[in-house]
Amino acid sequence: MQLAFHQVDAFSDRPFGGNPAMIYRLDGWLADDLMQKIAAEHNLAETAFLVREGQHWHIRWFTPTTEVPLCGHATLASAYVLFEVYHETVERLDFICRSGSLSVTREGDRLWLDFPAVVPAELGVSLAVQSALGAEAVDVLSSNELFVVLESEQAVLDCKPDMVALAKLPWPGAIVTAPGSKHDFVSRYFAPAIGINEDPVTGSTHCSLIPYWSKRLGKHGLTAYQCSARGGALFCRLEGERVKIGGNATLVASGTLMLHSSQ
Repeated sequence: MQLAFHQVDAFSDRPFGGNPAMIYRLDGWLADDLMQKIAAEHNLAETAFLVREGQHWHIRWFTPTTEVPLCGHATLASAYVLFEVYHETVERLDFICRSGSLSVTREGDRLWLDFPAVVPAELGVSLAVQSALGAEAVDVLSSNELFVVLESEQAVLDCKPDMVALAKLPWPGAIVTAPGSKHDFVSRYFAPAIGINEDPVTGSTHCSLIPYWSKRLGKHGLTAYQCSARGGALFCRLEGERVKIGGNATLVASGTLMLHSSQ
């Protein structure tokens, strides 16, 4: 059996920026363990698998080590592949996943994710969190992730977590964030517990970043930058209990995976 794959750099308008994701459009689901092996073979932060059902697309995401319930950048990359490679003519694509219903809308060359907002709850600063992150926290909150506010953009850039200690904390990963110098806010995301020491650009973390910074800055439209080594810009809107996360994407590779009968 042969399967076509497409690698996309999400949240980037040029190759080698943003966050890479591998995308497979399938006629039907493969075995879970096989999809996990494929994701491990590609060894990218996320590999997404899509199966069409009527007007909707079922979507699943795998890191090299585990399946995850939500992934923003691989959803944006999936929509890009459906629009640009498979020539979907609609302006909105609807996805069904473990976390519920998602959609991606095309506006010119920008794609907009529509995700549920997640308002982070106050935790209070703890020594264990600061020690694991190697940074002095201004505030510590919890959403689906550990959510740590630092003093400045430079503090975010300088953050050097202890990955072993961070993986032992009771969250899948840790967001660090601060006001930005050229953007409304900046962030980084570390998730050693799920096999990703640092994710280059993370759409799903903005489900909680957008409500937090919208309230703090008193505005509903925001610009964001995830200041990893690859880096990526995101355009953000808070709309009631939903967030809109906009960005560009670039196709960097296409190919064929060869599966033998023993697999």
